[in-house]
Amino acid sequence: MWLYILALVLGFTSLVWSSDRFVSGAASTARNFGVSTLIIGLTVVSIGTSAPEILVSLTATLEGTPIMAIGNAIGSNIANIGLVLGITAIVTPLPFAESVLKQELPWLIGATLLALVALANLYLGRLDGLMLLSGLALIMYRLAEAQKISPDNFTESIQSELDELPEMSTLSGVTSMITGLLILLASAQLLVWSATEIAVLLGVSNLVIGLSIVAIGTSLPELAATVSAALKGHPDIAIGTVVGSNILNILAVLAVPALVHPIVISEVVLWRDGSMLLALTMLLVLFAYGINSRRLITRFEGAILVLSWSGYNFILYHYGG
Repeated sequence: MWLYILALVLGFTSLVWSSDRFVSGAASTARNFGVSTLIIGLTVVSIGTSAPEILVSLTATLEGTPIMAIGNAIGSNIANIGLVLGITAIVTPLPFAESVLKQELPWLIGATLLALVALANLYLGRLDGLMLLSGLALIMYRLAEAQKISPDNFTESIQSELDELPEMSTLSGVTSMITGLLILLASAQLLVWSATEIAVLLGVSNLVIGLSIVAIGTSLPELAATVSAALKGHPDIAIGTVVGSNILNILAVLAVPALVHPIVISEVVLWRDGSMLLALTMLLVLFAYGINSRRLITRFEGAILVLSWSGYNFILYHYGG
């Protein structure tokens, strides 16, 4: 067991490190070749930061456990809201930025409902995958159009990522990108292997492992980023980071098993996991748009999110499927 736990920790650690290397290298290479900041922000930065989830889901799917990939996509969103935003809000109250209220949160609501529609017939197939990717393409298009109209109005989370990108020569950028991608692939394979072995030893399903351990691990970068942003005096970036990540988890990560390995899912995925995803998303909406709301997540509301996430995980391990 300890060997698998060590491999899991190593997989998570190298996944986070290599993802950062890949994004930095790819963005620097693109910038050196004259690619616009808009394109880099919308592709390399926004999608690249979800590379851990995407690679883990792809690896799990190719190795014959697409249900773990589905669990990773849904579980990461649940962890991002309940654990990441909850803990960060307890550290310091989190205000909703204007761009989050006007565009990113409505997009998240739409993406979440689209995911539930895709899962409603208890089958995740290629048509569902194309529908999810079409939703992602639409959002990217709308964001690009909005940026053309107001060049200074990039979403805070993407802009903060752009600001932190290091300057690299073309050779350094290409080397960093290739190295990061290779280690990403190896890390994802190590993580999926160790998680699968742990599931066997604990007697739980790959779905439960994907919803819990794997989801928590791939959400650690968001937790580090949001707490860091809040402590540096930029708490408004925290919610944007999580909302943007959740949109990509639904529309990109969940599309991977749908396109590569269509699968019949059990009812529990819809009524337990889908319902929890919807409930936490609606709780976030309530905090943002509720009557007499202060447009922020207070420490008390953060505690509610953490307790909700903890209760969900208790149910997973005692009544998991």
